[in-house]
Amino acid sequence: MRLLKQLVPVALVAFVGGAIVGAVQGNAVLTLVLGVATAVLAVFVYAWAVRWSEGRAPVEVAGKGAFAAAFRGLLIGAGMFAAVIANIAFLGYYRVDGLGSVTGAVGLLGFMAAAAVTEELLFRGILFRIVEGWIGTWLSLTLTGLVFGLMHLTNPHADLWGAIAIAIEAGGMLAAAYAATRTLWVPIGLHFGWNFAAAGIFSTEVSGNGATQGLLQGVTSGPALLTGGGFGPEASPYAVVFGLVLTVVFMWLARRRGNVVPLRRRAGATLAR
Repeated sequence: MRLLKQLVPVALVAFVGGAIVGAVQGNAVLTLVLGVATAVLAVFVYAWAVRWSEGRAPVEVAGKGAFAAAFRGLLIGAGMFAAVIANIAFLGYYRVDGLGSVTGAVGLLGFMAAAAVTEELLFRGILFRIVEGWIGTWLSLTLTGLVFGLMHLTNPHADLWGAIAIAIEAGGMLAAAYAATRTLWVPIGLHFGWNFAAAGIFSTEVSGNGATQGLLQGVTSGPALLTGGGFGPEASPYAVVFGLVLTVVFMWLARRRGNVVPLRRRAGATLAR
């Protein structure tokens, strides 16, 4: 019941807000404003739902330290994607043909903000956190990561490998980031940094959703096995390897900080879980 009390209102904001933002994508300023508004509203609705259903302060989205935590995540996410692109470019399968579109990048700021915030609230803030209290950190990370990956099968150009790659490099890694920090701002920043670097800077496909026009005029070619093909670099083995490495690092930090919930630990035994 607690799961549904949180999932339904946040999912409603994500669905309605996402539809509105998608409808105005031709207007960069409107996309930016409405995307940020959707992200902010989703955080407030999540905080309200946690207070209502759990009777506690939603410390995982506390305002104090939010900017610094999100910025750290952003640097990690953008850096990770840059490393993936650098490896693909080293093989000669990605090149920059010039400058892209500033207005396109502005619109993508809003679109990716809405996507990153709503997805992290739903998958890490609600699903992972609550399920973790039932079955422990490791099983929850595996299960919710798999669900996150399979959800991407509905995207254009999606296939089973793309879904598996997303499950590993994003679903697992982002849950591990939350487990290590016990704040949603780090995975939100990481998610946004990865997505915006992919679309808003390097102009690559993001989860098979079609070509984007960001700050650079990027061209990807070569074998799909290495570049990710129509699904984008998220289906590249480089992305999977880097995601796995970061997952291991975050889970090492979680263990060191005593944040790993064992299988039989109750959900209410620790704060913000």
